[in-house]
Amino acid sequence: MRVCRIYGHFGADVSAHELKLASAAQRHGGPDAQHSSYGPGWGLGSNRLAITDPGGGRQPYELGAGIKAVFNGEVYNHEALRARLKDRGYRFPDACDGSVLPALYAEYGEGFAEHLDGMFAVALMDLRREPTLVLATDDAGMKPLYYRWDAARREVYFASELLALLALQQRRPAQWAPGLDAYLATKTPFGEETMVEGVRVLPPGATLVCSRSKGLRLTRRTARDAVGETDRAGQELRGSGERVLNALRDEVRRLAVADVPVCAVTSGGLDSSLVTALMAQRGAGPGLHTFNIAYQGEWPWDERHFAREVAELCGTRHHQVELDVADIPGMLPEVVWHSGQPNADPITVSTYALFEAVRAEGFKVALTGDAADEAFGGYARVKAALRADGAWIPAYVDALAAVLAAARERLYSSDYRAYVADRGSASDLIARRLSEAEAQASRLDVLTAFETDIRLPAYHLRRVDHLSMAHSVEVRLPFCQRPVSGLARSLPAAHRVDGPRGKLALYEAAAGLLPPSVIDRPKQPFTLPVTAMLSPGSPLTAYARELLSPGRLRAAGLLDPAAVGVLFKAQRERPADGTALAIWALMVFELWREQFAVATAFTPVVRERSPVPLPVLTRRPSLVEVES
Repeated sequence: MRVCRIYGHFGADVSAHELKLASAAQRHGGPDAQHSSYGPGWGLGSNRLAITDPGGGRQPYELGAGIKAVFNGEVYNHEALRARLKDRGYRFPDACDGSVLPALYAEYGEGFAEHLDGMFAVALMDLRREPTLVLATDDAGMKPLYYRWDAARREVYFASELLALLALQQRRPAQWAPGLDAYLATKTPFGEETMVEGVRVLPPGATLVCSRSKGLRLTRRTARDAVGETDRAGQELRGSGERVLNALRDEVRRLAVADVPVCAVTSGGLDSSLVTALMAQRGAGPGLHTFNIAYQGEWPWDERHFAREVAELCGTRHHQVELDVADIPGMLPEVVWHSGQPNADPITVSTYALFEAVRAEGFKVALTGDAADEAFGGYARVKAALRADGAWIPAYVDALAAVLAAARERLYSSDYRAYVADRGSASDLIARRLSEAEAQASRLDVLTAFETDIRLPAYHLRRVDHLSMAHSVEVRLPFCQRPVSGLARSLPAAHRVDGPRGKLALYEAAAGLLPPSVIDRPKQPFTLPVTAMLSPGSPLTAYARELLSPGRLRAAGLLDPAAVGVLFKAQRERPADGTALAIWALMVFELWREQFAVATAFTPVVRERSPVPLPVLTRRPSLVEVES
């Protein structure tokens, strides 16, 4: 097994030198080896991070001269696939998981990804007849793949990271005109859009096929939850907890296997603590290393004592990482650079620093508790939406935002404000899609589908992938595995959320495994205490004022310098979480805009793209079909 970075093109005139530039742009994610293969009108390349079978796995993987594949991720069922394919006459050069891909494609064609269990982004060239490119992503969207399709030229460029894709194109990128509003509405662009005009991200569970004669075709595979329909009203909570625990234990056991050291990230919350406890149950015991990040000094939301309590109970070797807040201005440019797109959650800094420490201690693989809140209904905004008697959508959409809609309008320049009003805001688009979905499914199913299929890949999984791979660390996600996430969706609604309480079945699963203090404590955010850090005279405040100076803002033409000045005045006189997050979000955006050298000077006349509906209902066969 290995996690890599991949890149390539189809139908374009790309030199070997340009392929090397793309490789160099994401070498941090695959420092162990770099290989590429190319021919007339096509090229494939990879940067390798060796995890299992370090002596094998040279990419591209090949089947004769006709099929070549590069691969980012893990195929957890590769041994079963290899045995099946051997019975059909195929032979393999090594025990690497990716080496099964060419034979799997030869056997099943475009449907090959239906047989993969894991996290992956695959690029495959079929040269047997008309040259054809095939791209595929895993069902959860754990491994992102960016691409640009030039319909006029019939050219496709793709890469695991936005930077590498831009290196292939060799041209100055332009900002997607609605991007600032989309970013401030949801903290990062949702759906398939990116902040760069013309560049999209392949959605979860997707297969893209491109040839010169047929052009580009993108299909969404039918999601395959590991459990079928259940009698949602006929289970006891204890039974649901046992099923969740058994499924999670099996996935933790599978994902903790590697030929390199494996550790656990333990935030001190329920989800990561449960993963840690199950890893320790495997017999890892004193050999298991756990990592937690906190900040030097006294700050709100400090969870280190909860994490240490879990580590002591499980008998792990615990590493307490402490970040000096004075270092944040120096770190933030690196965080934004590796993120590829702006992400307004201050947790990005914590994530980056945490995985830097994980790698410094010699670990290439870490298991985390990410994605439990989405599947089991853990977020406060979801619980509030379910309790609401009437119109729940406006408050829910507001809870997604870095800056509320009314405040965003005041921050925009007059030209950009008029553009957003004419086009419709990103919040309006989300609200409309949620309203349409609620007409076909239960509110909990609508919320779960949106949180899991739309927000999770864009906002959460890409962040974790990019900021861990910035330090050559592979993150494995037990809660994203189908036996766990599918089971969560099948549970009775009351076993996920009951009034103000969420994740009930998960808490039931953790009973007896975790300290009462972890199970009984209120949920709190794992993030940077940015409100306290943006105090008058602090290094972060000085850096924010430099980034958001009137001259810079006027040059970009998207924000009103006077309105941004009002934000700083409000934060100085009446510090508040909403104000601090708005300043932070604008800092990140300005850093991204300058680092990526995007053409952002806004004019009312822009190249308009038809908005792509957020696929709330198309990710699953139908929300109606899974309604009890």
